[in-house]
Amino acid sequence: MSVTFNHTIIAAKDREESARFYRELFEVPQAPSWGVFTNVQLDGGVLLQFAEPPVEIQVQHYAFLVDDALFDRAYARIQERDIDHWADPHGAEPGRINHNHGGRGVYFTDPAGHGLEMITTPYL
Repeated sequence: MSVTFNHTIIAAKDREESARFYRELFEVPQAPSWGVFTNVQLDGGVLLQFAEPPVEIQVQHYAFLVDDALFDRAYARIQERDIDHWADPHGAEPGRINHNHGGRGVYFTDPAGHGLEMITTPYL
C-alpha cells in the first residue's frame, strides 16, 4: 500500500467559522461532521477536522496546492475580504503574491491565526 495523507486536526477558536473560511476560500462542499469536529474534505479524501481545544492555540503552518483558476478566485476573495496577505512567509512583502518555483504563491492567516500558504506549483 502506498502512503497518502488522510486527515489532520486543526485547532480553532470557532470551529464553524474556521471550517466555513476554508470551504468558501477553496470552494469545497460541506462535509459530514461528528462529535467535536467540524470537517472539510479536500480532493483525494483529505479531511481537515476543526476542533476547539481547551488550551491556547499554537499557530501552525498549512500549505495548499491549487490550480491557477482556483488561485485567481481564492486570491480575489482574499482581497475582497481585506485579509492581510504577503508574498513571503516573514510578512516583509505585504499585499503581494510571489512567483516562486515557476508558479504563484501567497501567505495569509485563517480565523484562528494559523499561517496559510496557497501555491500553484509544488516545491519539488
